[in-house]
Amino acid sequence: MALWDRIKDSAQKMQGQLMEKKTELKSGSFRDASMAMCALVAAADGSVDQAERQRVASLIASNPVLQNFPAHDLQQRFNGYVDQLTADFQFGKINVMQVIGTTKKKPTEARAVIQIGIVIGGADGNFDPTERQVVREVCTTLEIPPHEFDL
Repeated sequence: MALWDRIKDSAQKMQGQLMEKKTELKSGSFRDASMAMCALVAAADGSVDQAERQRVASLIASNPVLQNFPAHDLQQRFNGYVDQLTADFQFGKINVMQVIGTTKKKPTEARAVIQIGIVIGGADGNFDPTERQVVREVCTTLEIPPHEFDL
């Protein structure tokens, strides 16, 4: 199986798992952590151009699990985290990791945040090494073994 097919299959599998838990994923901490994760994956290489910002925003708006929240609210939060990361990646990363860390005591939400990162990272068929690395770092922050997600 080609790498593209494996990435696509993995993203689809993660999306399916998220859909099974959609009714449990309605808290503000999940919403914020998910948007922080999306921003972190988008900015993994240190920058986010307008096209990438729009692509991720479109993925967020079309994700059925995230439709538990108003789209404009998600967009605003995502853009705020991206702005922090692009202004000063290291400092912004500390902040978004703290936001993501709020789900640590809620295993279902924590795993869902990681799955959203994988779905966003793999949506273009290229879950590149920098994106994989930030998702692994999130796993460590949330005390979830990265191998659970084939990272």
